[in-house]
Amino acid sequence: MEGRKYRVLLCEDDTNLGMVLKNYLELNDYEVVLERDGRLGFAAFQREKFDICLLDVMMPHVDGFTLANDIRDIDPDVPLFFLSAKTMKDDIISGYKLGADDYITKPFDSDVLLMKIKAILKRNEEETRISENTEFDMGSYHFNPKLRQLIINGNIQVLSPKENDLLKMLAEHKNDLLSREKALKRIWGSDTYFNGRSMDVYIAKLRKYLKEDPKIEIVNIHGNGFRLVAP
Repeated sequence: MEGRKYRVLLCEDDTNLGMVLKNYLELNDYEVVLERDGRLGFAAFQREKFDICLLDVMMPHVDGFTLANDIRDIDPDVPLFFLSAKTMKDDIISGYKLGADDYITKPFDSDVLLMKIKAILKRNEEETRISENTEFDMGSYHFNPKLRQLIINGNIQVLSPKENDLLKMLAEHKNDLLSREKALKRIWGSDTYFNGRSMDVYIAKLRKYLKEDPKIEIVNIHGNGFRLVAP
């Protein structure tokens, strides 16, 4: 936890619990934005950058599940915990299907919640650090995402940020499916029709850059996404 403070979006309509959790997390060196309904929580997420979201399930105006779905449309990777008095199996399964990292039933121990938050943030930082330092060999090409360089026979193609991010995702899923939805949400922020057309343009550019090696191909998997086929 050295260095910068992690930022937490806490959405909880129980005033007492919300303030207790906010104060507890702030005492443990987190910055916390507390909102008391899902509508205000989503506005805060659109306005600011957060490292983790803690969402009550039962809130006025917009419930936690709907809020989580809206948040995932903007950032599919931000860690997300549900806090809920709903203990039915179907509710818990619904939470995980929405991409929750954890579903914590009330009442809960604040110390345990803190340990869970620390664990997920540490894991994400390690994954990010490993991902940022990874380079890829694809047939005759060498790809360095950190420098945004695609290299073949000593010739360097410097990629634009979106070209770089898209090729990196394809390389991470090499010889496997990269779904359109996942790529669009992570790189473009949402999977709208117009963003989909934009991504198709970038796929065409990447195909052009990779044409020097006939063993490499970006295959369109109709209705699902793309697969980077490479030795």
